[in-house]
Amino acid sequence: MKIMVFTEGTIFSHSNWLGLTREEIVQRVREGERHDYIGIIPIGEAPGKIRAWSDAGAEIVYLTSRRSSEEIEQVGDGLHRYGFPAGQLLFRLEGEEYRDVAERALPDILIEDDCESISGEIEMTYPHIRPEVRAKIISIVVKEFGGIDHLPENLSELTSYPHKQSYSSKGL
Repeated sequence: MKIMVFTEGTIFSHSNWLGLTREEIVQRVREGERHDYIGIIPIGEAPGKIRAWSDAGAEIVYLTSRRSSEEIEQVGDGLHRYGFPAGQLLFRLEGEEYRDVAERALPDILIEDDCESISGEIEMTYPHIRPEVRAKIISIVVKEFGGIDHLPENLSELTSYPHKQSYSSKGL
């Protein structure tokens, strides 16, 4: 089983936002607040949750929104620094969209946030994957900056976790 996990907003936030509510972080991003990727921190207990899936035999693949080699390296350093299990860190190549990366990796499960702060569904991965490929992938959408702590550790429970089959820009 291959699990693809989006990094920014799904398992990582920024240390400058420590102590803020999810809603406050979303509002700051909407207002244009951005930070470098040196200061990323895990959301909740994300490293342990993903480690449980890895220990149960899942292959973990991470998907970052970053494109520059320096920022991709910073995200990779954050994964290592906070004890996330080893896994390939994927990113969009020139001219690619997130769907292209996901279709190439072909995960069994795609975990991403709802992109609430940056226009919602239009920025997500799963809704834009070709239908014939999308049918092979289980989509799990979490609230942006809300973390993945609530997701089951057990892989069979994760595969049957309620997921969205259709999307609406009015909310997930």
